[in-house]
Amino acid sequence: SMDNVGTDVQFISPRPYLQMHSVKPGRVTELWSIHCNDLIARFVAMFPDRFRGVAGLPQYMDEPLELRAIPELRRCINELGFVGCLINPDPTEGLGDPPGLGEPFWHPLYQAMTELDVPGLIHSAGSCSARESYTLKFINEESIAIISLLGAKTFDTFPELKIVVAHGGGAIPYQMGRFRSWTVRKGETETFDEQLRKLYFDTCNYSKEAIELLLKVAGTDNVLFGTEKPGTGSSRDPISGRDYDDMKPVIESIDWLTEAQRQNIFECNCRRVYPRAFRKDEDC
Repeated sequence: SMDNVGTDVQFISPRPYLQMHSVKPGRVTELWSIHCNDLIARFVAMFPDRFRGVAGLPQYMDEPLELRAIPELRRCINELGFVGCLINPDPTEGLGDPPGLGEPFWHPLYQAMTELDVPGLIHSAGSCSARESYTLKFINEESIAIISLLGAKTFDTFPELKIVVAHGGGAIPYQMGRFRSWTVRKGETETFDEQLRKLYFDTCNYSKEAIELLLKVAGTDNVLFGTEKPGTGSSRDPISGRDYDDMKPVIESIDWLTEAQRQNIFECNCRRVYPRAFRKDEDC
């Protein structure tokens, strides 16, 4: 339960890999997204002090975002009181070649998100490829998304846009040397580290070593606490005796973090990034 792992408030979205974005016709994912979002809204209404809603969007693979996804985003924020949304970088679920998140195709969504002041969590849906499991799909799509957003200078166009990348940023924070070199070869004046810190990251990584590297690379102001316990469940680490996805003890065990940095990771960063989730008088 949330109490057992020390979670006060949990954000709830539709389960990402079951969003059915590649199922034809587009009306299928629209009906499914509306149904899931409505169920979440009812659940949040039952426990308003413990839960917040995050919208799943009906991003059908062959349609512009203005047709279904953006209207559902506006409904969830304005009518259901949700605080953010999911963004699936590949609505084809491996069947096609979707535009990168830095491409103009996505700009109407970013415009709506900034108008509504809601962040987007990068999290792919399913994978139809036999050579790419959905877990691997997550990491690959997060990596592609980061490089597309930064390469296209998306935050120059949308300086107020807030993007959180799931699972500690895919592979990018752990391959920094290659992308530092990439920006130098392109003759850019802004370092790759500076560009990366325009994004936010969660801690759903399961590895203390990886979380420590993420915090050092991305900075403790850009990492938001994320755990999958309670959630889908995980296996138990035979060495530590804890579940792999119980991340609070992991962060507490990082001895070089100050108390202020821990508070930022556990709470304050989330309050700043998700302003609709908390009252203004509750800011850190």
